[in-house]
Amino acid sequence: MRRWLIEGALAVVALLLGSFFLATTLSEGDAWPLWAELAAGLVAIAGLVLFRRSRPVALTLVLIPFGLLFGMPMGAAPIALFAVALYRPARVAVGVAAVHAVSLAGVYLIALGPTRVYWESVTFMVLLDVIVVAIAMLVRSQRQLVRSFAERARQAEQGQQLRLEQARLGERERIAREMHDVLAHRISLLAVHAGALEVRREAPEGERAAAGVIRQSAYEALEDLRQVIGMLREPADDRPQPTLADVPALIEQSREAGARVELELGAAGPVPAGLGRHAYRIVQEALTNARKHAPGASVRVAVTGHAERGLVVEVDNALVAGGPTLPGAGAGLVGIGERVQLAGGRLEHGPTTAGEFRLRAWLPWTP
Repeated sequence: MRRWLIEGALAVVALLLGSFFLATTLSEGDAWPLWAELAAGLVAIAGLVLFRRSRPVALTLVLIPFGLLFGMPMGAAPIALFAVALYRPARVAVGVAAVHAVSLAGVYLIALGPTRVYWESVTFMVLLDVIVVAIAMLVRSQRQLVRSFAERARQAEQGQQLRLEQARLGERERIAREMHDVLAHRISLLAVHAGALEVRREAPEGERAAAGVIRQSAYEALEDLRQVIGMLREPADDRPQPTLADVPALIEQSREAGARVELELGAAGPVPAGLGRHAYRIVQEALTNARKHAPGASVRVAVTGHAERGLVVEVDNALVAGGPTLPGAGAGLVGIGERVQLAGGRLEHGPTTAGEFRLRAWLPWTP
């Protein structure tokens, strides 16, 4: 609908320009019959509506001699030239405009001679072509600029999505490596105990056979686990996995780096290793985000809970307005959310009314 409205408006403009040129021709007394002029004008406008976008160069080259013979088609020629400069390269538009100017100057020189009217007419038409081509090039440049901005925005959005997916994948791989260590340890213990039961002489033959089956199955399961998940382990990732007991050392490292961090550990009872590992990673990533987005701000870390209510990890830091911040893509919070979701917990984060940024994660107390 919008396209046809534009085409209709351009047809009206071409009709008005053609009427102006026809009136000028009639005043000079050398015009064709009025019905011939109107028919030529309708044909030119029809060609403008049908071929302005698809074949602007051919349309303009047809309208140039057509407009030199009749007055009405001259109104469609500048609009066709505008389409050439809008949809084709600049060199093509300049070449077509030059053809129009040379043809016009030659025909007018034969018809009028080197008179004042000739120079005025040629100057007017050449200036009209220059203005039309210049405006079309400006519109073309503006459209290209808008398209480039849209493409950059699309690429930036795709890059952000890629970074978020990489963060999720990295967090899942790290969790998989941690689970590999935990499961490998437990399966190894199972195999050891089964092997001990198998070699006990006082045990019945049936129990020793069952223990042998359990030991062999445990070894096979351990080997399968290493083949499936062990490939995720990085070459330098052979250190033991952290637990909740390592959080004070992590806080101390942040303090040595210049951060002001307060720690509150209020977990009642021994925390399961897997749960403590999740809490450690959440605190670690939250401290990293605080250093990036609120450098120099005080940070409060609280890890509280018990077996009945679960474990709660809270990290608060003051918001820094106008201060220097390190660039970030928001992948840290995505990684924390991925870990909390896989652990079956809940995550809340955002600014508070007290002018702080709060991150609160609840994790179920599972062994």
